[in-house]
Amino acid sequence: MKCKIVKIPQLSGKAASVYSVVLEGDTDTGTLLNKFVTENEILFKSETIDILKRLHTIGHLTGCREQFFKDNEGKPGDGVCAIYDEDSKLRLYCIRYGTQLIVVGSGGKKPKSIRALQESDKLKDENYFLRNLSVLISERIQEKEIRFSDDGMDFIGDLEFNDEE
Repeated sequence: MKCKIVKIPQLSGKAASVYSVVLEGDTDTGTLLNKFVTENEILFKSETIDILKRLHTIGHLTGCREQFFKDNEGKPGDGVCAIYDEDSKLRLYCIRYGTQLIVVGSGGKKPKSIRALQESDKLKDENYFLRNLSVLISERIQEKEIRFSDDGMDFIGDLEFNDEE
């Protein structure tokens, strides 16, 4: 799958930069974050608003503090984590790079009966997509095709990926 990482100016601020993913050919929804909002804004309006407010707070006031995230949602060291509302009905998967940069993917509703993400095809697909993207980003950082800006707030380099990698 071809995709690119784009910065979301409305959510990014002086404390952190918020990026999301645009899938090739997905012109209807834009970013994966937009897709997440569209999928959940009717049935889970208050939870969706809560997550968006939290992302805005991260970007403009606090940065990517650990208490906002459920860590270890991927493999050790890949940075995949989840933002979720207090009632844990929704999960939004992301990759966190320190306290100043986050790449937001998508997620979905966590059924009450679920014990592991593997029990929900939707959550599993969204999570594994970000795990794979994290590997690609890490490889490009090692190969110096992507680097962080001097202030650590932005990616610089080739942010377009394809499934041949």
